Amino acid sequence: MSDRPVVGVFALQGDVREHVRALTACGATAVPVRRPAELDDVDGLVIPGGESTTMSKLAIEFGLFDPIAKRLADGMPVYGSCAGMIMLASTVLDGRPDQRSFGAIPMTVRRNAFGRQVDSFEAPVPVSGVSGEPFHAVFIRAPWVESVGEGVTVLGTIDRAGADGVRAPHVVAVRQGAALATSFHPELTGDLRLHDLFVRMVREAA
Repeated sequence: MSDRPVVGVFALQGDVREHVRALTACGATAVPVRRPAELDDVDGLVIPGGESTTMSKLAIEFGLFDPIAKRLADGMPVYGSCAGMIMLASTVLDGRPDQRSFGAIPMTVRRNAFGRQVDSFEAPVPVSGVSGEPFHAVFIRAPWVESVGEGVTVLGTIDRAGADGVRAPHVVAVRQGAALATSFHPELTGDLRLHDLFVRMVREAA
């Protein structure tokens, strides 16, 4: 791999273009991934925000689910934002019965934990390991992490009421090895620090 890693963006559904722009600005060659053959050429993968049940269904229909799962099991770096976080979880609460996730991070994630589209919000979130001011985080039908397994580092939390109306600290950013996930959408704000962190993770994993 050259100093400009090739990072794929799962492109069957979700905010693909925003991630491609951010990754390119951080020194990666960003490419959309829609077919198994396109996955073979990438050094890392981003799973964007979107609709996790639709992503799961399309990944299976297009023959991408099992190849992605294998690459992740083999240690390919991955970053998931919002729906991407759900797709990386080992356990998903409030999902469809037929919904599948990649299980790349041992964590339990609750879909739409903060409420529906009308409950979307923006808030500052400090993220451990990322210098500077807190992220201006955009939460859109966002999940949260209810519990994490061994080896998972909590990078960020927010103290806010969820769909249940109970205010409490909730985990919204995690990392385990070469896998990174956030409940919020840094690709929508122009803040490149998390994408820069992920591109560095891809380089380090090479």
